[in-house]
Amino acid sequence: MNLHLRPDELAFLCQAQARRGSCPVPVTGIAALTEAAPGDLSFLGNARYKGEVSASRASVILVPPDYVGAPRPDQELLVVPNPSATLALICARLEQELWPRPAPGIHPSAVVAAGAQVATSATVGPLCVLEAGAEVGEGVHLQAQVFVGRSARVGEGSWLAPGVVVTAECTVGRRVRLHPGVVVGADGFGYELVQGRHTKVPQIGRVEIGDDVEIGANTTLDRARFGATTVGDGTKIDNLVQIAHNVRIGRHCILCSQVGISGSTVIEDYAVLGGQAGIAGHLRLGKGAKVGGGAAVTTDLQAGVFVNGSPAIPLMLERRIAILKQRLPDLFRRVETLEQRLAREK
Repeated sequence: MNLHLRPDELAFLCQAQARRGSCPVPVTGIAALTEAAPGDLSFLGNARYKGEVSASRASVILVPPDYVGAPRPDQELLVVPNPSATLALICARLEQELWPRPAPGIHPSAVVAAGAQVATSATVGPLCVLEAGAEVGEGVHLQAQVFVGRSARVGEGSWLAPGVVVTAECTVGRRVRLHPGVVVGADGFGYELVQGRHTKVPQIGRVEIGDDVEIGANTTLDRARFGATTVGDGTKIDNLVQIAHNVRIGRHCILCSQVGISGSTVIEDYAVLGGQAGIAGHLRLGKGAKVGGGAAVTTDLQAGVFVNGSPAIPLMLERRIAILKQRLPDLFRRVETLEQRLAREK
């Protein structure tokens, strides 16, 4: 990590509301409060770690306005509204240096079909393949071995990592980030049992991804049977997520790792699905609904509910049941004792 920022530069970059103490050395690294050494930047992102600030050896620490402690000698505290979000801004600057965008142009090893359109400011990396009618917008960066199928479109400012596949007629919006191995437009999983044989149902739809979406490594979005599988603006999807045909995901949703969503289900805006949650098909999850990790959702969910368990039920009820389950062995022993007593009394 190539980091070298003077405290004054850092304070300006953070738009710090206040500065406490003084740091005489530049910041050259980032570390957690308990692991930081002189020269490191750290942050208080969670109130439960307040006690670690006073003992931290970090040279500069981002703290929220309600933190009242004083800095150590040769240490500076930068007061910012949200230390975690501020650190993200700093890391975004570093990211530009860690993964510099190459000069626009098409690598000699790329295969670009006649009729494909590539903006002059776009970068097409080694061994990429663009089929006829594909469109790559301004400022797009296709890293090595990206495939963009026939008549597929990649919107301006998007970044596709090595091995990403965007199949025919699918659409990727603006400023989208697709991590290695993402497949947009895999065939939907559709079969009908006809005369004792599983007969394939053609999946002739497409996938449409909105603006400012980020999708993690090896996630798959299946093309629709007809119409479109859709992902709304601002939604963030983790690694290893499976989104089936004709699923519709709203704006600014969060889908954690290994979530599986069955066909034709609708996920409304701002929903959050925990890791390994499974969602059955043809359901509707209301706006802001939350599903705990590993939960199995088999019915529609109203807006704003928080469910957990398998099958999924309201969180507080699921927690109560979990506590009662721990008491079952004792309950069985008590029942056995009562049965033995009744038998003796007979």
